[in-house]
Amino acid sequence: MSMIEDLAREVSVLILGGGRGTRLAPLTTRRSKPAVPIGGKYRLIDIPISNAINSGMERMYVLTQFNSVSLHRHIGRTYRFDAFSRGYVHILAAQQTPAGETWFQGTADAVRHNLPIIRDIEAKHVLILAGDHMYRMDYRLLLGDHVENNADITIGVMPCSEGEIAEFGAARVDSSGRILEFREKPKTAEERAGMEVSPDLLRQKGVRSDQPYLASMGIYIFRKEALLEALSTGLVDFGGDIIPAEVSRRRIQAHFFKGYWRDIGTIRAFFDAHMDLVRIDPPYTFHDRKWPVYTRPRYLPGTRLHGCSFDQCLLADGSILKDSEVKNSVIGIRSVVRSAVLEKVLLMGVDSRVKDLGPDVPPVGVGEGTIIRNAIIDKNARIGRNVRIVNADGVKEAEGEGWCIRDGIVVVAKNIVIPDGSVI
Repeated sequence: MSMIEDLAREVSVLILGGGRGTRLAPLTTRRSKPAVPIGGKYRLIDIPISNAINSGMERMYVLTQFNSVSLHRHIGRTYRFDAFSRGYVHILAAQQTPAGETWFQGTADAVRHNLPIIRDIEAKHVLILAGDHMYRMDYRLLLGDHVENNADITIGVMPCSEGEIAEFGAARVDSSGRILEFREKPKTAEERAGMEVSPDLLRQKGVRSDQPYLASMGIYIFRKEALLEALSTGLVDFGGDIIPAEVSRRRIQAHFFKGYWRDIGTIRAFFDAHMDLVRIDPPYTFHDRKWPVYTRPRYLPGTRLHGCSFDQCLLADGSILKDSEVKNSVIGIRSVVRSAVLEKVLLMGVDSRVKDLGPDVPPVGVGEGTIIRNAIIDKNARIGRNVRIVNADGVKEAEGEGWCIRDGIVVVAKNIVIPDGSVI
């Protein structure tokens, strides 16, 4: 492992800041996907950055384009390496130059726009990550497979069901784990035909699963030269274009991932990820001391509780809850809950500077007598007294003023006021 650890220190990491994130709206109306709060006090971008730091890969670039102000601010306030470290997290924002006047057209195109920087980095290998996934991975294991198999490209993969593979790239591999074919988001039986993975192969790789397909996790490590050559083709997306094109002419290896991984691409996936966090034995946790997830230090006081009952909850710092019942919920930083009932709720919390809007407007937080179930409440929302956010009719999709329903989950947007007595 020492050789791999030494090699890991020389890897450069590119983290893709995400596109418009329309499927995660309204949470992405004011921010990019990697800047979306998660787990009460973190942001999605903290997960790949922390994985890289814990893997000894501390030279990182984050490529951004849409709604990137809050993401830039968070990274600037959080990731400051000392003068004696070679680590850094640099922002590569989309820009127009004499060499390119268009914005990023896809994942590969985002990297291509920064080719002058990539050519200049002193690295034999480049790790490319998404900024909107929830998982814990030691990238040194990925690098080890990459080096051991003398691969040009190595891709993180994991077993996937027939219903899920339509949203991911599907890989067909041989007994050595070499990828022989790659199809992006195969939605029909004809497109999936021949892509099934053998259960014996999964057992051979130490993976316990009966799922029939191998899905790409959007995690790629390239030999630098292979990356530069692949980007010279003009193709715009890694999964949709470059990987399928490179399979026939390069050694592309699969790295079999055995842990928890979730693509936070939709409201349902985002909500379910938080419900995973509050399970008695969660498949993913922020409480692993050996593999910490870093975020901005806010120096908030502990949460104050008065006359409350809780069951399977996460409580972030700086909150105040009084005479409330909270079950299966995540309560974000600086949240205020007054004599309310919350069940299966993600309450994102409150920013540090929120103005009082006067006596005729509910204060920030959740008011007395309110009941909220199966909902996401974005930051700084003002939920009045005796409000019912319960989706009693089981509506799957709906739109309202400052709120919406996505796949049965009620989402209240950031900074929105829900007046006293409202029913959603």
